[in-house]
Amino acid sequence: MALKVELKPHEKIVVGSVIIQNGETRARLLIEGEAAILRERDIIGASEAESPAKRIYFVLQLMYLDQDVIAHKNSFIELIDAFMQAAPSAWPIISKITDHVISGNIYRAIKATRALIEYEEELLNHELRHERLPKDSSNGDEPKAA
Repeated sequence: MALKVELKPHEKIVVGSVIIQNGETRARLLIEGEAAILRERDIIGASEAESPAKRIYFVLQLMYLDQDVIAHKNSFIELIDAFMQAAPSAWPIISKITDHVISGNIYRAIKATRALIEYEEELLNHELRHERLPKDSSNGDEPKAA
């Protein structure tokens, strides 16, 4: 069965190792066969992978597009281990991602990693808010609840 992909003007899509860019108008493609396919909006470049979760996403993306899990396995394991050390509370999401990788469904692992990126952002935002709380000027402690 063919995959139907509709592209917006100038939108890019990766099919295997080929980047296809649409022209001036919307286009509908029917793609038959087995190939790794990612839309431009789903791609994270190396320079954009600036957080641990985004680096995991990037490595999974390489696994998927290269169709070679083994080549990127060690990087994936190291990144997952480091993330778990820093945020053990992410285990349910990490577990889902690794289950997809183990079962060979890298595309689903990529999709599941979006939740990890969101979770990481929540953790960072919570930590930043906590750091910005004003200190109680009388003793250097955090303000007491009213």
